[in-house]
Amino acid sequence: MNLSYFIAARYFRSKKKRNFITVLSTISMIGVAVGTMALVIVMSVFNGLEDLIRGLFASFDAELKVEAVVGKSFEVDSLWLDGIQNVDGVAVLTEVIEDNALLDYNGNQLVATIKGVSDNFLEQDRFSRGYFWGDTTLGNDLRPGAIMGRGVGFFLSVNLKDVNVPLKVFYPKAPRSAATLNPNQLYSSASLEPVAFFSVERQFDDEYVIAPLKFTRELLNYGNKRTSLEIKISDGYSIDEVQENLKAHLGPDFSVKNTDEQHAGLLRTVKLEKLFVFLTLSFILAIASFNIFFSLSMLAIEKKKDIAMLKALGAKDKLIREIFLKQGAMIAVVGAAIGLVLGFAIVWLQESFGLVSLGIASAVVDAYPVRMVWTDFAWITVVVILITLVASWRPAWIASRVKTTEEL
Repeated sequence: MNLSYFIAARYFRSKKKRNFITVLSTISMIGVAVGTMALVIVMSVFNGLEDLIRGLFASFDAELKVEAVVGKSFEVDSLWLDGIQNVDGVAVLTEVIEDNALLDYNGNQLVATIKGVSDNFLEQDRFSRGYFWGDTTLGNDLRPGAIMGRGVGFFLSVNLKDVNVPLKVFYPKAPRSAATLNPNQLYSSASLEPVAFFSVERQFDDEYVIAPLKFTRELLNYGNKRTSLEIKISDGYSIDEVQENLKAHLGPDFSVKNTDEQHAGLLRTVKLEKLFVFLTLSFILAIASFNIFFSLSMLAIEKKKDIAMLKALGAKDKLIREIFLKQGAMIAVVGAAIGLVLGFAIVWLQESFGLVSLGIASAVVDAYPVRMVWTDFAWITVVVILITLVASWRPAWIASRVKTTEEL
């Protein structure tokens, strides 16, 4: 057995009457355990929130979205669309026209985003997360229907059961060179029948109204122009694979974004928050680990005679430093192991049984979402090792400077 490890283990497992040093060592282990446990729990909560955001966005957004790199819209024709449909991995292709419009329902008005979609829109597993109530169709050519965000519906006081009150949509016409005194010629208008509400995420709930593509194309006078194409991936294909196929097929004039890229800013914000929380808790863990520094410093003072005896027997300064470094490592490793186990157990219980509720009746999930990632455990372990080395180095160096002639 390694001599430095053997001596450090003897100090760590000492059965002597407890004194201030052993109490300080115990406090150090508890501090490391609590800090490590907090890191595991908080990192898992951020992972869960990231998954929740992805899941909610995936309920509204397409797996892949095609947009023009320059300009708001682009021209399409049946031959070009068929070419995209025939790209390997493309299962469903939905045409989209999206723009802002003024909504009026029974005198209540709101500017919102009207999203005209092909009839196969709901074939892309839309609204699989969140809430949806009402009809799952968009009506027909004679009575086009509207699926509204819950926030839009509540603001306009829409009653789905009242079929006699239509949802009026107003859209400004392109400016003409000749002025007109008739205000009715300044905008286009048409009516929709509210058929359903959806609730996915507030950003969508308060802004969007889903309508048939034909209705939106005629109202907005888009003709063959589309603002985007939304694509569902065939089974057996990966999103990255189909994304690369589409980029190669469409060329540099079009962007092809997956769900994460469609909301890159928000997901980047969540990752940054996770990073800053990790650094903050690591700093707190470092402060808690200062007890290791004090306990090893006191141990070095108490064991001066033992150190002097070891040196008299031929021990080098390197061996003395290794003894105290390993003593600090044992304190940190035991504390970190306890923290990792407790953190894992708490996160597993939350994931399995939802012990801690969000406390929001209208929330999409009842309990705080959590998810454990092995890389988080790896980074936490690395942080504990670094903190231990920093906290143990100075006491180990002091212990190695003990003079044999002064202590014996």
